[in-house]
Amino acid sequence: MKISCNRGELLDALMGVSRAVSAKSSIPAIEGIYFKCSDHLIMLTAYDLEIGITTSVSAEIDDPGDIVINARLLIEMVRRIEADTLTIEVSDNLKVLIKGGLTEFNIMGIPSGDFPEMPIPDTNDTLAISENTLKAMISKTIYAVSTSDQKPVHTGTKFILDGNDLTLVSVDGYRLAICKQSGIGALEDTSFVVPAKTLTEVSKLIGDSDEEVTIGTARRYAVFRFSGYTVVTRLLEGDFLDYTKSIPESYKTRAKINVGSMFDCVDRASLIINDRFKSPIKMVFEENVVNISCTTALGNAHDELPCEVEGDYVEIGFNNRYILDALRNCGVDEVYLELNGPLSPMKMVPVDNDEFLFLVLPVRIKAEQ
Repeated sequence: MKISCNRGELLDALMGVSRAVSAKSSIPAIEGIYFKCSDHLIMLTAYDLEIGITTSVSAEIDDPGDIVINARLLIEMVRRIEADTLTIEVSDNLKVLIKGGLTEFNIMGIPSGDFPEMPIPDTNDTLAISENTLKAMISKTIYAVSTSDQKPVHTGTKFILDGNDLTLVSVDGYRLAICKQSGIGALEDTSFVVPAKTLTEVSKLIGDSDEEVTIGTARRYAVFRFSGYTVVTRLLEGDFLDYTKSIPESYKTRAKINVGSMFDCVDRASLIINDRFKSPIKMVFEENVVNISCTTALGNAHDELPCEVEGDYVEIGFNNRYILDALRNCGVDEVYLELNGPLSPMKMVPVDNDEFLFLVLPVRIKAEQ
């Protein structure tokens, strides 16, 4: 095998597919990137047995062939070569010569036959959505995915297509995040659960443009296609939470708050919380103000957030990280916080639309806090 290509284009493609490279495995081939070269194209594939990513780079192919090359070594070598063009040549005994300008590297390749066969499911196109819309929807929900394997289906985000509405739902037992968009090019009504790891990598690969992402699904797989990349992932199976029963339909207290101001208040109060000294953030909702405070062995903090508050007085506590995650990712300037007392979950919704909903369970606070 012998190829010649643009160094920058190859590096970008290697960085993209490397998101599906296994960091450490008993199978050396899945710590590498599979090269298949023919017809003026290099097809690059990485597959860690859970998620697979492929893309292509145009090249001069003097001698077609295939090989697996360790991803970490290859990326660092290509990054450090200063020439605009580089060549990769593979001998019959799997020695790989990587050359650019006056710089040369020689490393051992891995037989292409050792690379596991990546599934290529026969999928039906399920929906089409712009890159920026999908990226925003993922950011508004993925932080609430469970990190526990106690119920594996909750380690992913549920996609629900109903008519031309797409809803993404994440839940971890303590909080629930929902994002809804209308006018999506859905081709069928269905639902499926995509692993959080896959959505994280898809979100990093896609841009902020109006370019289209198509998602196809089969019985156990989903395929994302966008910007020259194809991402194949296994879907999660199991009974996802019937989240609609968890959402309060009314409230006894409601506050209209500025997202940035509240984030800053909670962030300041969180300075005295760490892994050793933990305590909930206490919020007191009263007329035209939310008092935010926290007490740990390190000390105490108090802040006030002027805002519009209607309804009953309430004192309630929350995990600071859960509140900060929601405020950081909600994507709006103002939200309503709706409560039904100190032991019921708090609902956060935008003031101007219904595209986002966050629900979080409270934490009991000590009387003296």
